[in-house]
Amino acid sequence: MSVAIPIARTRRKLLAFAVLTGVAAVAGLPGWTVAALALTCLAIPLAVAAAGGAGLARELLRPQRRPTRGGGLGHSPEQGERFVT
Repeated sequence: MSVAIPIARTRRKLLAFAVLTGVAAVAGLPGWTVAALALTCLAIPLAVAAAGGAGLARELLRPQRRPTRGGGLGHSPEQGERFVT
């Protein structure tokens, strides 16, 4: 039985571990603590690649930009150019 975990949640966890690693290094925590956090940061993409392949690991490290949902007044670029004087 396999449960799919959203890649966005994994990305947030990776970011949290990366921040914790930096904070631990700056705060002067013992070396083994910093090493354990850093190794966890390295293990997350490896685990994602093992579970979902290189494509999923690439998506973890380089997320796709979502197309914008037409923010603003809802004008197309052509209409916006007409309003500029």
